[in-house]
Amino acid sequence: MSTIKLKYDIPANDFVAAGEASSNVKKKLAQIGIAADKIKKAAIAMYEAEINAVIHANGGTADVEICLDRVVIAIIDNGPGIPDLELAMTEGYSTASDNIREMGFGAGMGLPNMKKYADKLDINTEVGIGTKVTITVYFI
Repeated sequence: MSTIKLKYDIPANDFVAAGEASSNVKKKLAQIGIAADKIKKAAIAMYEAEINAVIHANGGTADVEICLDRVVIAIIDNGPGIPDLELAMTEGYSTASDNIREMGFGAGMGLPNMKKYADKLDINTEVGIGTKVTITVYFI
């Protein structure tokens, strides 16, 4: 298998389209025969990053690279950045508005779930510039 590269736009505040990119990646991984447990890890971690971009970061892009032994997912946004990454990684911590919480989002589990399901998680963030979350899930 050669490397498969996919790119998706993640629209800001669009809760109808939210999750489409991670759903498409999940389908692609299944089509090429990746094990279900690995697909689940990648899909959950990517969904959390995608939703964070929708809610907190004015949208962004998802760059996905599927290789023989892994998938690497980079969610890049132009949002406000994360002022205190350590605090943001705490389960239950959220800066989501009441309106977002009323829709069922903003429970403060996005970053903790990314960490839980990714085999490797890199977060580069700068206040006023944005955030890049890179999720790696190994197939082997």
